[in-house]
Amino acid sequence: MKKSLSIFLDRLFFIFESYMSNQLIPHLFRTEYSRIVAVLCKTYGISTIEIAEDFVSDSFYKASETWKAKGIPDNPKAWLYTVAKNKAKDHFKRNDLYRSKIERELIFEKELEPFQELDLSEHNIQDSQLRIIFAICHPLNPKESQVALALRILCGFGIEEIANALLSTKSTINKKLYRAKEKLKANGRDFVFPKEEEFEERTENVLSVIYLLFNEGYYSSTKDQKIQKDLCLEAMRLLQLLLSYEKTDLPRVNALMALFCFHASRFEARIDEQGNQVLLNDQDQSKWDQALIEKGEEFLNASSGAESKYHLEALIAFSHVRMLDDETRKWEAVLQFYNRLLQLDYSPIAALNRTYALSKVKGKEAAIEEALKIKLEENNLYYALLADLYEGIDSVKQVECLKKGLDVCKTESDRSFFIQKMSVIK
Repeated sequence: MKKSLSIFLDRLFFIFESYMSNQLIPHLFRTEYSRIVAVLCKTYGISTIEIAEDFVSDSFYKASETWKAKGIPDNPKAWLYTVAKNKAKDHFKRNDLYRSKIERELIFEKELEPFQELDLSEHNIQDSQLRIIFAICHPLNPKESQVALALRILCGFGIEEIANALLSTKSTINKKLYRAKEKLKANGRDFVFPKEEEFEERTENVLSVIYLLFNEGYYSSTKDQKIQKDLCLEAMRLLQLLLSYEKTDLPRVNALMALFCFHASRFEARIDEQGNQVLLNDQDQSKWDQALIEKGEEFLNASSGAESKYHLEALIAFSHVRMLDDETRKWEAVLQFYNRLLQLDYSPIAALNRTYALSKVKGKEAAIEEALKIKLEENNLYYALLADLYEGIDSVKQVECLKKGLDVCKTESDRSFFIQKMSVIK
């Protein structure tokens, strides 16, 4: 089953990547950058992380120059691997010669380690990527720095892309990356799989970073581009790596992939032709990707045996896409999932989403009472939901909520949504 799922995801990634770029080099950079960097770091140590990035960047620069002049080689990927391998060999051999000369002059007797050839086999690449995922998601760095590092090292994003994705500046991102890398280098021995007693916590931290990465792409509340498919794609790619490793092929990892599949199945229906967000009840269900929904269900079935917040979120997402005839039964189930989710891992956003399910089961008045307890005054979705709940009950408060929501909107598309809602209130 895992093999068929992997093949399916590879096809899905190829389709998504055609969205990102029709050019070969950007496509290869996105897919191969992290693979080569990971192998270099595993071979020569996490302390060489900046050197590894330079080698890979230089290899792609050389590719752009050489391929433009001489044409694309028969095997572009192998060409890049060879160039990166040669750059590493030249660098470390020169470095060994320098160190050898200095040590002779200082009468040091320490024997130098010989140059290590790069193993660019698929097995070693996969192993290297898994190791660097755990290194990058080390809790010694703040979560935002872990996400920035993941985007840079694991996903091959440029500094400007990371700044745009995280709503920051290039200068700030550069500083975050520098500090985070310095911490990793100082703790270099952690470029190994965590010890048994640390594995559970570290795996949860990795999943948390991947989850944040996907959400950054899927819920772009602060960008006019409402869905950043490349971020979602990279989160799914990293999660696939975890699923390929027996020790991290865990129920909650499968549950998180199920959640991603259910969300990704609605990509094309979530945004209209004007770039505005389309709410779930208004989406054209013919645009939902049924193949992704089916694969999500397979991952969900594979996740049985344990309960986590990812299971519950996946069950909620599945309830929305399985198109049950009995709407009452559906919303009763969704409400129970939210109740359990809040017990397991409370968050204001989950509590807000629960109030909509509550309105479907117990009515709008009960939902309004619960929503007013949450107090998400800086979140435009909070006011959008309150306005929806007040519809048909109190038009004055409905308009008041829409005005407050408009005041805290951060994108033009969100502003358009609130303005359009106010325009139809009589």
